[in-house]
Amino acid sequence: MLPHLYLSLTVLAALASTLVDADINVVCGKDSVRISWRISPQLVPYAARLFLGSCMPSRLKVMPDGEGEAQFNYQLADCKFKKLIKGKRIIYQNELTYRPQAKPKPAAFVYPIECIYKRPEVWVPQFMNPGSGVSDGRGGLVFHMALLNEQLTAVASTNVIPLGSFMPLWAAVDQKSHQPLLLLMEECVAATTPVLQPGSHVYPIISNKGCLLESKKANAMFLPRYHSSAIILYLQSFKLGLGEEIYIHCKLVAWDPEVLDESKKACHYVKESGRWELLDDPFQSNLCSCCDSTCTSRSKRGVEGERHSWSYQTVLGPLIIVDRSDMKTHNSSSSSLL
Repeated sequence: MLPHLYLSLTVLAALASTLVDADINVVCGKDSVRISWRISPQLVPYAARLFLGSCMPSRLKVMPDGEGEAQFNYQLADCKFKKLIKGKRIIYQNELTYRPQAKPKPAAFVYPIECIYKRPEVWVPQFMNPGSGVSDGRGGLVFHMALLNEQLTAVASTNVIPLGSFMPLWAAVDQKSHQPLLLLMEECVAATTPVLQPGSHVYPIISNKGCLLESKKANAMFLPRYHSSAIILYLQSFKLGLGEEIYIHCKLVAWDPEVLDESKKACHYVKESGRWELLDDPFQSNLCSCCDSTCTSRSKRGVEGERHSWSYQTVLGPLIIVDRSDMKTHNSSSSSLL
């Protein structure tokens, strides 16, 4: 029996060599993708071993000459597509793979799939009002925080979030008669309780005076600002309290936009370059070099200006992160997010 098994696996692996010059056609729709993949007659019997992310072909068409065409017609919300926002582009990424053996064995053939869209010009959230999230007044200022929808156009309609999807967390400060202020997230943690206690189980997200830790250990970033008084943290959902209520606790700081130092900054880690980058001025990214150690204020003007800064401890939630298989159950009983 074993010799036959080894022979079968050898044949399947050998078929991967026929995919080197694969004939693959990708058509990106508004919110879906259509892919046709021409395969050799030898590979047709093994079409069930072809995948788009986690999805098998939606149809297999066998040609008169014996060749096959595996078709994948799926929404971009399916098949474990990864959504990235880079500057003015929204990018969906996935892979076509041929897997002779089941996971965790590696794929014998991998072909990257990418759909790129222009981010809408008008994407400024139209909800600058106290009812859109947690808010309160400090020093004549009003702070807000809310979970946005996927399009970044409004407050999310549900607090139930699929595991692995992104959570755009928006924070802003109403400046009223104040001079222009820069809003920063100095520290953020996720917890399973709305009030932090000494023994609370917390998941650090931002620490060290504005360093986005989650951007180095996972997928997260600060999106480009549409105004200095607002900031959007693009955070991938995590497993803390899976299926239960979690809360995002943040310390928000309104600050002089002309004075940035190691203690007043917004830094995220860019994996492509392998370095920390300052959101508001990449040319001053040296201010982020302390993110892997301890960040302290080096600016005398910054120390003198502390009395002109305002901070506020805010809590956003409850949020419920669930496996995609549990989405229907939770959506039917989800609560509104305040």
